[in-house]
Amino acid sequence: MQKVNLNDKLSQFHDYWNPRIAGELNGQHVKLVKFKGEFVWHKHDHEDEMFFVVKGKFQMEFRDKTIELNEGEFLIVPKGVEHRPVAEEEVSVMLFEPASTLNTGDQKGELTKENLEKI
Repeated sequence: MQKVNLNDKLSQFHDYWNPRIAGELNGQHVKLVKFKGEFVWHKHDHEDEMFFVVKGKFQMEFRDKTIELNEGEFLIVPKGVEHRPVAEEEVSVMLFEPASTLNTGDQKGELTKENLEKI
């Protein structure tokens, strides 16, 4: 049992769209990731995802609307809902999702990360 300092963990990497595992509980991963630019449109058929903004802000685009998330806010994207995160500036995000969740969901490509680093 150890406490986790988010700022310390986030200072360990500087790339975008490459989540790191910062903790595990009950089959869930607590992941840290930095966003900048546009991600790919995708969905997760079997998993909900929770996005918590640690620092900065970003927009979560859906096919019918866009939700802006600011520092200290979170959003749960239900399974099966197509979405795309977009960040004009760098944003630091904590994700809560099942360990089985692939970052690009039903879309595999250059941004897909199958073997995540633990930090």
